[in-house]
Amino acid sequence: MLNNIKANITAVGKYVPEKIITNHEFEKKLDTSNDWILSRTGIKERRQVSNGKASVYMGIQAVRNLLKKTHIKTDDIDVIIVSTITPDMFFPSCACLIQKEIGANNSWGFDLSAACSGFIFGLETASNMIKSGIYKKIIVIGVDTMSSILDYNDRNTCVLFGDGAGAVLVEPSNDYGIIDSLMKIDGSGGDYLYMPAGGSLNPATKETVEKKMHYVKQDGANVFKRAVKGMTDITLEIMNRNKLSPSDLNLFIPHQANQRIIELVGNKLDLKTNQILINIDKYANTTAATIPIAIYDAIIDNKLKTNDNLIISTFGAGFTWGSMYINWNLDG
Repeated sequence: MLNNIKANITAVGKYVPEKIITNHEFEKKLDTSNDWILSRTGIKERRQVSNGKASVYMGIQAVRNLLKKTHIKTDDIDVIIVSTITPDMFFPSCACLIQKEIGANNSWGFDLSAACSGFIFGLETASNMIKSGIYKKIIVIGVDTMSSILDYNDRNTCVLFGDGAGAVLVEPSNDYGIIDSLMKIDGSGGDYLYMPAGGSLNPATKETVEKKMHYVKQDGANVFKRAVKGMTDITLEIMNRNKLSPSDLNLFIPHQANQRIIELVGNKLDLKTNQILINIDKYANTTAATIPIAIYDAIIDNKLKTNDNLIISTFGAGFTWGSMYINWNLDG
């Protein structure tokens, strides 16, 4: 392994569907209100992809948006990693379908399933592939069509999620990029956030459909507590072993699951409001897409500049969680 090589993000792309669903629309169907949703989650609206389109379509749009910002040709792409829990189908993979549509004729790739932690797990995978010296250009996509697995009669889950995609190009650098990372899983959390049917254990039947087993199930209180602790502890560990004080951190981008979770983690890390990116109000929880969408928004809003210290952190079903320290420079 060439230890002097770092994996660096050199381009970012984003796609969110045009259709906006506001909290007020849920008031018409559910025992809820805009104030209730906003006060408990920080969400004002979310996006929903149109009929006939799903994760592959959104991933393609995010990659095309990314390619507009770089001079690379699609034939130069070595690997495509798609982080998602809502693939268009079990097989072929989203990576194969996206590869075909963008014309990345010399690439290989695969899908990665880690729920809300999917993007950071994919970025960790890409980082180590870059550091091997074998691969030079890797695209990591975080995308989820959460509207496809939501019960819109369940106010505890349907108001929380949205559809969207984000993508990054990862290339080698001698100076900037991913400095350190830490990933963890704990399968004992599997009982608190899951979708019971649709896999090989409970394939689709009339019974599984009638029992609404193809929708997200969540024990919100347990997930909330574990998310706060998980993201706090793992980010503190990354900061401590890299000798980063709170004031050394230019930007913290946490997974956008709940604004109260984000604020609690920020307080425990002793960060100021202007050090934390929050965009959950506009998109809700887009699962694997929250981090790359947030990185894109940070760039557009001039919240990231060369040599900034960035930490991204996430927590998701599994349980899965992780944190990554990046010395930022889009130019490599």
